[in-house]
Parts: sequence; C-alpha cells; structure tokens
Amino acid sequence: MKFTDLFDAFKSGKTGGISHIKNLIEMAAADGHLHESEKELLKTIARRNGISDSKLVDIQNNPAKIQFEVPRDPRQKFHQLFDLVHMLGIDNRVHPNETELAKLFVIKFGYKQEIARELIDVIHENIKNGSTADEAMKRAQLMIG
Repeated sequence: MKFTDLFDAFKSGKTGGISHIKNLIEMAAADGHLHESEKELLKTIARRNGISDSKLVDIQNNPAKIQFEVPRDPRQKFHQLFDLVHMLGIDNRVHPNETELAKLFVIKFGYKQEIARELIDVIHENIKNGSTADEAMKRAQLMIG
C-alpha cells in the first residue's frame, strides 16, 4: 500500500474497513483454501466499505502492512463480527481453524471469552436463516450486553 493510499484511507475514515478486509482475508484463508464463494463475499464487503478491487488485491498481497483495529462503535463491531462469521461458513464447510480464528476475533473485539462459541453459533444460525446483521445483533443483545 502506498502512503497516499493510506493517507486517503485515513482521510475518508476507511482504515477500519481496510483492517476489516484484512481480517476477512485471514478468515477465508484459515482453512488453506480461498473458495470462489469466499472471493465473492470478500469483493462484496470490500465494495460496501468503499474499497476498490485494486485496493483489495493490494491488501491481499500486503496483509502485514495493515494494522488490526477494533471498531469503537458497538454496532460496527458487531457488523464486522457478523461478516467474519459469514465468511466462516460461506463455503458450506466450517474448518476447525476458522472456528478458532473466529473465537479469537470475538475476544479481540472485546466480547467475553465465555460467550465466544455461543455468539458465533447465534450469528451463524441467523445468517443461515437470512437475517441481517442488525437482526442478529438484536437476538444476541442479551449475550453481548
């Protein structure tokens, strides 16, 4: 990533989006394969975050340059976790490495370790049932406080 790209990202407030995309790439690669469904979801979420296809390729090629960021906004944090869990199951196979990585993200995002697996399961079920991130957040609200 060039300095000007990073500067533009800071100016536009998209650094959290870049970190989120890096996290999604890590999730997609956790099982050792980047499936077509994972690539498509990644592109969709990147576009939603204002990240171009060329910037997405740059993030994929240079992930070590992207610093992990936890969203400050509780809604944004949950939405990012929702996307990560969506990536976990988009290929219809949940690898143990993906589950462990998802648990780490739950903890890194500041949710309690004791609820990590249950929170992932609740989000995963909501995704399978066609719920939006906001609907899943309402259902998980008692868990996340």
